[in-house]
Amino acid sequence: MSDASPITKNSEWIPNIILGHDYDKRYLDALVHYDELDNLAVFFGRDMPVHRHSQYMQIHYIDRGAINFHIDDKLYQVNGPACFLTPASVPHSFQTQQDARGHVLTVHQSLVWQLMKDGLEQELECDLSLGICIAQDNLNSEQLDQWDLLSETLQNIRTEWSESLVAKGLVMDSLVRLLIIRVARLADKRTESQAINNDDLKLFHRFSDLIEEHFKQHWQLPQYTENLGVSESRLNQLCQRISNRSPKKLIHDRIIQESKRLLTFSPLTSNEISFELGFTDPAYFSRFFKKHTGITALNYRKQQK
Repeated sequence: MSDASPITKNSEWIPNIILGHDYDKRYLDALVHYDELDNLAVFFGRDMPVHRHSQYMQIHYIDRGAINFHIDDKLYQVNGPACFLTPASVPHSFQTQQDARGHVLTVHQSLVWQLMKDGLEQELECDLSLGICIAQDNLNSEQLDQWDLLSETLQNIRTEWSESLVAKGLVMDSLVRLLIIRVARLADKRTESQAINNDDLKLFHRFSDLIEEHFKQHWQLPQYTENLGVSESRLNQLCQRISNRSPKKLIHDRIIQESKRLLTFSPLTSNEISFELGFTDPAYFSRFFKKHTGITALNYRKQQK
């Protein structure tokens, strides 16, 4: 099963997030990682910029609210409960409401390949190398029974993950395989997506690339639009359509994400982090961080520890 896509093949610009490195170092080499949506939202935000997970498939289950979920060149706009499968290495982003809860399962593609080799490939009528969105509202009564089993399996994964019981690894492996099968069973009822114009997508990619290159230099919006050769209104319209956020918010989100990573994993002081991120005044960095997160950098670091 290939994890490549027309965009992925030329997606060096897209941040590759390794949860065991960027989020929780206890699981640096883990083939499976589970966490509640809420916990990840505290670290990465509920408006998650475009990123990918090289060699890892992800399954998101979001229990309520309006959801914008972008997988590769497709945009899904649904109301929860909804489940999303993102193949390994495929670019994706999403926005969820503040009261949304759910699960995020990250699975190394080797486990998926083994499951296909064991016979799932012959049974499947869907392609797991493509993004999948399943919304509960679109299911009939028989399919809702399968949906309940899918939700129950995620709860079982959550329970098993939080305990340290005998044969935990074997149980997790079995539950993950079962969950992928349950998603595959419902995949023929996947939600229709909105295709994004390829020229628009390329422009959005170029903007994201520039953010990655220059966010520490604190480029102003006119510097981005001049480099891209577009007006501010055109860029704002594009970003709102694809990511549901303004260009300025995308830039600020990248700075905050890097701030959180450094506060969590580096030994640098808050002042040193501010200089690392291009702030000339540590006090301004402190105000910036609190404005965008609702908490001081010091208290955020304490919470992570």
